[in-house]
Order: sequence, then C-alpha cells, then structure tokens
Amino acid sequence: MARPEVWTQERLAAADLGPTAVWGHPQRTAALVSQLGATLVDALNDLPAGTETLVVVGGGTRIDQAKVWRARERPGLRLVTIPSLWGSGADASPVAVLDRDGHKEVLLGEQYLPDIRCIVPELLDTVPASQARDACGDAWSHALEGFLSPLADDALRAELAQLIRSMVALPLARHPDWLEASARACAGQARSGVGLVHGIAHTLEAPLRAEQPAAGWGHARLCARFLYPVMCFDRQASDKLDHLMAAHGLDADAVLARVRPLYDDADYRAALPALERLWRQVLRDPCTRTNSTLVRPQSLAYFSERAFLA
Repeated sequence: MARPEVWTQERLAAADLGPTAVWGHPQRTAALVSQLGATLVDALNDLPAGTETLVVVGGGTRIDQAKVWRARERPGLRLVTIPSLWGSGADASPVAVLDRDGHKEVLLGEQYLPDIRCIVPELLDTVPASQARDACGDAWSHALEGFLSPLADDALRAELAQLIRSMVALPLARHPDWLEASARACAGQARSGVGLVHGIAHTLEAPLRAEQPAAGWGHARLCARFLYPVMCFDRQASDKLDHLMAAHGLDADAVLARVRPLYDDADYRAALPALERLWRQVLRDPCTRTNSTLVRPQSLAYFSERAFLA
C-alpha cells in the first residue's frame, strides 16, 4: 500500500492547490491560512462548494475524522495532513479510528490514506512535556505490537526492527524525528495488527474519562502506561518476544529498558480498578485477540499483582 507524499510547508505554499480550506485550531493555523490564501472552517460540513483541497492540522483524532469524512462525503477532494503531534501516525496511515458511543471503530483501507503529509516541526514546540512523553508511548506501542503481531511476516518484522533500532536512540520527549518514526510505526502495524496494549486502551479510555474527568485520560496516555506491563507479560508468557527480537538483531533487554520509563505507578493504580472490572471486555476486543501471546481470564492476576515490577 502506497504512502502519501511528504512535503515541506514551502512546497505546499508554492503548489497549485486550487480552492483550499483549512481545518484546525485557529491559533495554530492563522499563518497557514494567510500563506495559502485559504478559507478557515470550523467544521468539515462547512467546506465551501468547489473546494479542491482540504488541509487538516491537528492530532490523530482530528486527522482521522477528516480522513473518514473525505472518504464518505468528498472522495475526490485532495487531503493534506499536517500533524501537530506525533504518536498516532494518522497523518500517514490507512487506518482511521473513530469514537462511537464510548467504543472505538477501527477502519482500514486505501480510501483513508491522505494524499500529502506536510511536516511543520515548529508546531511541536507547543506540545507539553507530559503529552510529548505519552505520544512517544503511542508510537512505541504501534512499533512493538506490530513487530510482535502473529499477522506480521518476516519482511515487515525486518522493516519494523530497523525502525525500533532508530527509536531506541530518540528521547521520550519532543524531537522532530518522532514525526517520521510514528508515521512508519503506524503504517507498519496497519499491515499486521496490534495487541493487548491497544485492547486495554480502547476498552478503558471512555470509562476512565467518565469516572475521572479531571485526570485527562486518553488513548496515548493509556498506551504509554500499559506498554511496559504488557511487554513484560508477553515475555513471561512465551519465548516469542525474545526469539523474534534476537532473530532480527534487537536486544530485548535494551528495548524494554527504553520503554520502562513510560510506566507511571500512580497512573497505573488509578486505572487498575477499571481494568479489573472490564477485563472480560478487554479479552473480547479485536486487538487483544491478535496479541503476540494468548491472553486468558486468569491473566488478569499478572496485572493486578503488578508482577512486572518484580
């Protein structure tokens, strides 16, 4: 499956885009709207008739909404994505995830691929440190679960292993290289699958937001907090993790040590009651069913006892 072209902001400004609309936060998009001579819209359904190019600026949620809307409402529209945050990789992926009444609807298809990715590194300067760390956890979850997925073949694993080696060298903080790394991680896992980390995140996000509205729970934060525990669970349940990493030249201890700082014990304890209550729902999630190792009802004890800290 092809990936969208990658443009600079200068190339975007010089291109003949035809009548253009921009959808994004007004403070982040004001200069771009002026530079492109575009129309800023508050909602996708406000796109003027005759618009030929839609430029969406934002994180994964906004970009995925634009991808699905374009596919369903204006399939001939040129779609340009400008990520203001990394992690989801939505700006380069054929995957789109929508929230539907507290449940995640995961869509996959070429119709959800943007036409162009435009990289504006300066947008990352406004990302808070805590959000940046969680975004790194989101990208790491895609790379590791895609690599370990039973649906991955050797060629994809070799590709993701190369990516993982480059990610080990990146800080768990703001860095422009995360934009390309997260895009490659998401594009890779779209060709295989994800696992228990995403099964937990998809199941717990809505309940935690309802029960702890001031806590700021979101998909990336949940992926970041549960990545290390799940990788440890996978490793003790089967030799697959160590075998696959060794086969592709990865040091499993070094990789797990790199993602270990994403774990936060206070956050984990705050989310644990919901995990215990909703465990059977986690088991039924399609992502959990493609985990690298089998997850059973009794597997909950590993997480309840925090055995990964032993």
